[in-house]
Amino acid sequence: MLTLHRNVLNLYVDRSSQHWIVRDCEGNFWIVSSFDDNPWDSRQRFYPTEETELEPVPGHYKQMLGIP
Repeated sequence: MLTLHRNVLNLYVDRSSQHWIVRDCEGNFWIVSSFDDNPWDSRQRFYPTEETELEPVPGHYKQMLGIP
């Protein structure tokens, strides 16, 4: 039996810091910058706190940020 897995990445904006935040399929959070040539390859780990305000962003922004 063939099983297909789809990598789902969710994109958010952190209103308190004005950063783009990506949550990967394993539940890890990453900061990506719209100023880098390849933002996904330059991502940095992000650890949300109780003060973190993540707002979901439409998926079409992923292409702009080079997110797979």
